[in-house]
Amino acid sequence: MKPSLRLIVLGIIGSFVINANAQDPQLTQFYAAPVYTNPALAGSAVCSYGAAGRISLNYRNQWPNLPGTFRSVSASWDQHIPSVGGGVGAMVFHDIAGSGLLTSTTISGVYSYLLPLNRGKLYMRFGLQGSVTNKSIDFTKLKFADQINPTAGFTLPTGEQTPSQNVTYPNFNAGWIMYSSKFYAGFAAHNINQPNWSFYKNPDEILPMRLTVHGGAVIKLSKSRYEENTLSPNMLFMKQRNFTQLNLGFYTNKGPLVTGLWFRQTFGQYNNSDAVIMLVGFRKNRFKFGYSYDFTVSDGRSAIPSSHEVSATIDWCVPPGRSPFKPLRCPEF
Repeated sequence: MKPSLRLIVLGIIGSFVINANAQDPQLTQFYAAPVYTNPALAGSAVCSYGAAGRISLNYRNQWPNLPGTFRSVSASWDQHIPSVGGGVGAMVFHDIAGSGLLTSTTISGVYSYLLPLNRGKLYMRFGLQGSVTNKSIDFTKLKFADQINPTAGFTLPTGEQTPSQNVTYPNFNAGWIMYSSKFYAGFAAHNINQPNWSFYKNPDEILPMRLTVHGGAVIKLSKSRYEENTLSPNMLFMKQRNFTQLNLGFYTNKGPLVTGLWFRQTFGQYNNSDAVIMLVGFRKNRFKFGYSYDFTVSDGRSAIPSSHEVSATIDWCVPPGRSPFKPLRCPEF
């Protein structure tokens, strides 16, 4: 590859890395990553006679056609514990941008308080989440203009300042959700303390607050006692600094089969119809699996035509206690 062309490609990759990590990584299957979506959802899993524990795994490969793709992996555990009046949970989130150029790992713990209302027909949860994030950058993979030898390419040493290759910071999130057996509505605020994540100790380089509003419902399509058929419309609205995103869609359950269709619109400097999302999955006993395909419909679809995401959940029943608990069905399939 010619030096000028290599410089252009590296510049494009670098701009994607910088822009992508000035905001939090996003998951298409937000309903399959409850602790990441809203801390108030910790402990919301249910089984036939009450509360359940849950382990959720999520993997996203965003824009695999690009050199230096973006990959995110999330693993979480949450469970309702009657003796503490709510749910507890833990999560590990790992994000890789630019073929390992920039990586981040977040470890967090969460607690949600359950408040029953209206004689057990309406419930609220309030969640708090504390986390520690470590970001690292591999400066050996960066190329700068002063390294270009006109005849040999990137062979010269750079005069650019090399800062610390790691930065670690605390972070705090909070959430609220209200629900019955038929609907839910929630709000979450992430990066409340707006931590500084600059490798150059730039005081203006902060992680902006992310605000999320989400909601949905479960509509029964049949009353069969042997097979559950439901329709679940859902929405998520998210804003972080100048970036705004709206997800609208639904998923259906017909026995063990799950299917869904979504549309994602982004707003900012340019309003953009971003992607059409298709979901297929299945449920078997206490195990759930989902695969989603993001088909890009924006003007950038020739370069970034698709993204892929996989989710898996295992849950188990928790012995009932004195604390009242009502099934929350809407945010998950």
